[in-house]
Amino acid sequence: MKLIRSLLLLMLSALPLAGAAQVVSGMGDLPQGERAQALPPELEQPSAVDWRSGTHGPVPGAQPRPTGDASQVQPFGANLFTGGFRGARASGLNSTYRILPGDRVTIRAWGAMELNSVLPVDAQGNIFVPSVGPVTVLGATGQELDGRVKAAISEVFTDNVSVYTNLQGVQPVAVFVTGYVNGPGRYAGSPGDSLLFYLDQAAGVAQATGSFRNIRVLRGSETIAEADLYDFLLSGNLPRPQFEDGDTIVVGPRGPVVTVTGDVAQAFHYELETAALSGAALLQLAELSPGVSHALVRGVRAEGPFSRYLPLDGFRDDQVQAGDEVFFSADRRHDSIVVQIEGSFKGPSRFAVPKGATLMELLNGIPVDPGMAEVGSISIRRESIALRQRQSLDDSLRRLETTYLGASSATAEEAQIRAVEAELIQDFVRRARQIEPSGRMVIANDGQLADIRLQDGDIITIPERSDALLIAGEVLIPQAMVYTPNRSAVEYIQRAGGFTERADRGRILVVRQNGEVVPARGLTLRPGDEILVLPEAPVKNLQLAATIAQIIYQLAIATSVAINI
Repeated sequence: MKLIRSLLLLMLSALPLAGAAQVVSGMGDLPQGERAQALPPELEQPSAVDWRSGTHGPVPGAQPRPTGDASQVQPFGANLFTGGFRGARASGLNSTYRILPGDRVTIRAWGAMELNSVLPVDAQGNIFVPSVGPVTVLGATGQELDGRVKAAISEVFTDNVSVYTNLQGVQPVAVFVTGYVNGPGRYAGSPGDSLLFYLDQAAGVAQATGSFRNIRVLRGSETIAEADLYDFLLSGNLPRPQFEDGDTIVVGPRGPVVTVTGDVAQAFHYELETAALSGAALLQLAELSPGVSHALVRGVRAEGPFSRYLPLDGFRDDQVQAGDEVFFSADRRHDSIVVQIEGSFKGPSRFAVPKGATLMELLNGIPVDPGMAEVGSISIRRESIALRQRQSLDDSLRRLETTYLGASSATAEEAQIRAVEAELIQDFVRRARQIEPSGRMVIANDGQLADIRLQDGDIITIPERSDALLIAGEVLIPQAMVYTPNRSAVEYIQRAGGFTERADRGRILVVRQNGEVVPARGLTLRPGDEILVLPEAPVKNLQLAATIAQIIYQLAIATSVAINI
């Protein structure tokens, strides 16, 4: 039977305030200028920030090792051809478009001459206007077209003629896309379609071999445009040649690259235009995470492999070359840490304090209501303690699996018993590994607090005074009830319905408000205590039962939860 831990202690009527808010007495204030500073209100709100995280510099004499597989890093601009360029065709009718053979021009004239026709542009770049003759429009823009036609008509009809022209449509073109693209071929479009439209139809630049910085548009043997897609990605600049039927877009081979990883928005291969690049230029390409302070540069030179670890300012003046890997890191040692307060207190819940500050130095600045706060039962939750508890628990569970799941059986009956026990053990281990240790550290003894040095991410708990006890674990009705002096733990358990059939009556624990866990036998209970009845291991093997009981006890110490088997 799984035990359900009660969520909250039942609080009775609030005690009246004993006076003005007081601060926790201690050993002295922080030095002037180094007092704990409450974090801004916006940081008081729940957020994605992990206040337990910290940054630490490299071990003296050693270099930090970049994490991640550089072979999985994509080239900068790899997601460019997921933007749907091929689905956004241009009409070709823009102010810069120049008329080509095959285009169609609408002409309307009235007055001395009446005309309403759609005239094609012939191979010589002319349109034939009735009663006027050929008019050259090749290379004219839409704005220039009206003037050319009106001038030609005015030479024949000198008076009282009005002319209106409009470019009705453009001749479709077919453009070759070749080189280092994923799908080279001949693709249809309009002369005004962008370079990206045709590249996207060819499924984009080949990421492993193609260049994002060396793209040419050829007309015959002449290069009419060159494109560097980094300019488009960073600044929005893109050449806009007017394509003609038979033009060719050629994507060159990928140039030398530098790989950027670490504390960056996204790891990328950056293509170089030359064999080397200054650190300052690379910083303009890479988007660093806040707080980055150092760069590790690794690569190969003529003398062999090398690596150097530079502060960010020093990296700006350095140079990287083809094949180098640059690992950025936030490696600045901060002079302050962040700790959190929870429970019964007044004011902000997070404070920045100098490194080396002690618990009492911080608590001297925390106002509390002595009628509401149990200042003698303060405790600290610390991540490093939780990790050690997790490791110790994992080691115990691993020994349990190794010792009993692989044991041999002498008889069929013993094998059957072991099979049942193995199933119980596996289920117990699975559930035990899902429980997260609290990392709570007991710092209070008989109301006296140990003035320990604080660590970054510490969570200090100032419990609220309580007039109730919580009875949990292997009892019939886990519940909270009003504290009555001079009653034993067994008497409270009887009031909660008594023990369950699987209760280990000889293993009753009491969890104090300060996080201390002690046996209940002969103990004087206090308000706010939690009585925890541990389960009995339902196995016949006495050694196995003792091992499981030890792990259950270990779990109760680390989590204040009684897990059954």
